[in-house]
Parts: sequence; structure tokens; C-alpha cells
Amino acid sequence: MAAVELIVFQVIVLFWSLIAAESQVMMTRPGCDSYCGNISIPYPFGMKEGCYLDESFKILCTSSSQAPKLTVNGNHLEVRYISVRRSMIRVMFPIVFENCGDRDRNTVFDLEGSPFVFSSENYFVATGCGYFATMTQNQSIIEGRTYVHYRRKIKANMARLGVGVGFGALFLLIGLWWLYRVFKRKRSEKLKKKYFKRNGGLLLQEQLSSGEVNVEKIKMFPSKELDKATDHYNVNRTLGQGGQGTVYKGMLADGKIVAVKKSKVIDEGNLRQFINEVVLLSQINHRNVVKLLGCCLETEVPLLVYEFIPNGTLFQFLHDPNEEFPLTWEMRLRIAAEVAGALFYLHSAASLPIFHRDIKSTNILLDEKYRAKVADFGTSRSVSIDQTHVTTLVQGTFGYLDPEYFQSSQFTDKSDVYSFGVVLVELLTGQKAISFTRSEEQGRSLATYFIMAMESNCLFDILDPQVVKQGEREDVLMVASLARSCLRLNGKERPPMKEVTMVLERLKKSENLIVQQENEHDRTEVMGAPWDVTSASTISSFDIGAPSSLDEKPLLHTY
Repeated sequence: MAAVELIVFQVIVLFWSLIAAESQVMMTRPGCDSYCGNISIPYPFGMKEGCYLDESFKILCTSSSQAPKLTVNGNHLEVRYISVRRSMIRVMFPIVFENCGDRDRNTVFDLEGSPFVFSSENYFVATGCGYFATMTQNQSIIEGRTYVHYRRKIKANMARLGVGVGFGALFLLIGLWWLYRVFKRKRSEKLKKKYFKRNGGLLLQEQLSSGEVNVEKIKMFPSKELDKATDHYNVNRTLGQGGQGTVYKGMLADGKIVAVKKSKVIDEGNLRQFINEVVLLSQINHRNVVKLLGCCLETEVPLLVYEFIPNGTLFQFLHDPNEEFPLTWEMRLRIAAEVAGALFYLHSAASLPIFHRDIKSTNILLDEKYRAKVADFGTSRSVSIDQTHVTTLVQGTFGYLDPEYFQSSQFTDKSDVYSFGVVLVELLTGQKAISFTRSEEQGRSLATYFIMAMESNCLFDILDPQVVKQGEREDVLMVASLARSCLRLNGKERPPMKEVTMVLERLKKSENLIVQQENEHDRTEVMGAPWDVTSASTISSFDIGAPSSLDEKPLLHTY
């Protein structure tokens, strides 16, 4: 329901300008009152008959204490001010309000038929409930003058105001976001410089600028590229996790698949050693060693980027066997020879000898052709040519750890030989380096268990069925004897990797020859032609090679 309150909203009413033209001076007719209260009443307005122009300009003044009123179309409007010079009278206009529940209700204040029109100086406001407010005047004031049409759409104005405020807020948010990005970028760059320095970046730049290092072999990856390549180091991209860090699978911008190793925090005291080894490992080029492609030092911990090897670890193939693709004796022998060749290269053929210090089946990867690749040089150490050992805190994996190194803290090339011997026994037996399923009498350590079996002539009882089924007895005994020599407690009595490699390479060649002859024999049986095939047992007899420390302690023993 509509209601009206007076003396709330002022309206300016414009009367005919013709009257103003006739009355240049504000005055009152003789004998007429000029004031009603404190409001001046000039002609053409008046309060008595004969004092006003006509009834439209009659002012009601009941007392000097009450405001004068002007009657317009039956509406009594309180007069606040009259100016003949400006042709304007200011009156109090009623404020109109309705309950929001009412629909399609119109409240109209009409000046039609009076000598007055609404002034364009009015402020006309409508708020709430979705009201639409207008002011219109559709008549000419004087013939020949400009047509006047006033229309105010407050809702539209409020909408424009809202849009303006909205855009302003949007631009403010964009500005704040841009400032945040700038601040974040600067902070990120500052952190990158800090990490780069802390992780030995300056030392690496020093070595690269010296000219002694092949710069093309070391790529400095930006942290942003590796972050994107690993999907922000997504746990679903994890390839492996160990004492030296976590390895993630990543794909570079050019589509190349890599393995990204997120190292643990590097001790500042070992920074130079770490950088030296990064440089050294990047120079290694051997088909059976995982290639270090580069590094990133502008992150909280160093990142090392290696070539990706797709078929997992030797540990997985030995201890989680795939029945559809078992490791054959030929494959085991070839893998052993390849790992031995890689260690021989690291110990003697590289620019500086490198001790791996953590040889185990989980650090031997298999590529798409099931070729062995020695990986994870996190604990490796380079030594000078004339240096025989390094003294460090004991590091490694129990079951593969050289007992002599464990007691003396002095790691030598023969410590790698011992660890390789354990891997060789794994290949022969298919059993884990440490197993709690074996009794204490048998030996929880695979090395101890293997030596006890050889000493009690029970070797073939602990071998993997694939080895017993496919391997020639003489060849298996040769490999077992080689493994036993690698596991000697006295490191000086162990063979160097060069001789281990020679033995395994010869066995591999003889095995290949046997396989070739067996294939030829199978073909002759199909063709029905008798062929004289040499017995495999005669192939396995060969000389170890040049005289060495093994001459005093032969590799082939019977226990």
C-alpha cells in the first residue's frame, strides 16, 4: 500500500517565464502582504484576491507561524522559497513508498493543466524492490520555444554505478595479482641464486670456465623445466627411493624421457667433492653405465638428470620374477659380464678411478634390450691414480657391504669387488642378499649362506632352478668359484675387476657358442641330416689369461 510523507523531499517548480519577463523587479502589489512568516511572497503570487495573477498563484497563509502553501491540482505544497528573477518556486514534495509485496502500483504527481513544470535541477531517487522511477513533461512551455522532456532512470544509473564499481574492483584485483606475481618472481629468482650458490653452482662455473672440462657434456637444467617434466614431482612419477634421494620419471620439452634424482641436502663441507664428481660422472661414456645428462643447482636440494632406463632393476627380475619372461642362464651370465665390465671401466679406464661404493641389484638397471646399466653414484668417490683407498664414514647396504671396509672405514676397489660378488651370488641363487626366512645357522647373509653351501658341497641345492636347468655344470662351477673369490674376507686376496671381467667375458662367449651350436643342431634334426656337434663340456675349458694374483689362488675350486 502506498503512503506519503511530507517535508522530506524538496522539489523545484518552474513557472511561466512570461511572468518573469513582465516583473523585472521582485515586488508586491500595493496593499498586499509581502511575507507569510519569513517567506517572501512577490507578485504574481499573493495571498488575497487582487494580489495574485490568478488562482494558480494563490498562496494560502493561515498564520505567520505556519509555512505558506501553494495548491496545485488539489495538492497543497508547502512553499519554502520564491524567486521571480529565476522564475522558480521551491516546495516540499511528498516522498512515496510502498511495501515490496505490492505489484504494479503507480504513484503519480501530475502538474498537467497548471502553469508549472518540473525543473531539471531536481534529484529524483527511487531505491529498493526493483522500482523504476521517471519524471516526464510532455508539453511546450511557450509556443515556439524548445520542447522539454525530462526523464530520469535511477535504476539504470545505479546499474551503471554498480558496473563501474565492479570494473574498478576487477582492475584493482588484477593490479594486486600482477604485483603479487612480480613479488613472487623476484623472490623466486632470489631463492634460486641463494640455492645455486649453496649447492656449489659457483664451483661448477669455475670448473667449466677453466677449459679442462667438456662443457657440452654438462647441461644446467632450469628448475622450472624439471618441475614441469616431473609434474611437480608427483608421487605417481616415483621410480625409486633410497638413502641418497628419490628418483622421478620425467619428460623434457623435446619429448625425451629422463630420470630426475632429487638428492638429499648436501653437506656444505663436501660441496667441492660433490661438484667434482658431477663433472667427472658427466664425462663417463660407457654403454653399461647410466649416463648423467646434467644437473640443476637452483633448487633447495640438487637435482641430477640421468638417461631413463625402462625395464626396471635387476632386483625386480630376480626376486619378483615374471613367469612369462624368466631370466635365463645366458641372460644372467651376460648381465654379470656387463656389470663387471662397467666396474672395470670405472676403476681403471676412466680419466680418474671411481669407486661406486653401493653396488647391489637395485642399482643395476635393465634397458629395453635387457642390457645392464650400473646406476646411482650417490655415494661414489673419485680417487687419484696413485691413491689406493678412501677413508670415509661407512656407507652402503647391508648384505653387500665389504666386511673389511666395515671394520676399517677404508674403501678400496676391492670393496666394490666384494659387493659385485654378492650380486653374482644373487644371479646364481635367485635369493636376496639379506633374508630372515633363512635360519641363523644357515646365515641371514646370502654371502655367508653361499660360502657354507660351497664348503659343504651343497652348491647345487641352493641354485636357482633356471641356472641348474640351463647352465653347463662346468660353467656354473666356474661362476660360483669366481663369486667365492670375490667374497674373500681379505680384500687383497680378491681378484681385480679386470680379471673378473675377463673370466665372465670368456664364459659368455662360450655360452653364446654353445647356444649357436645347439640351434644348428636343432636345424639339422629338422632337415634330417646327421651333424657332428662338439660336446658342450669341451667348450668350457679355457685358460684364465695372463698370470695374475689369481694364479696363486685359482678361480675354480671344488668344495
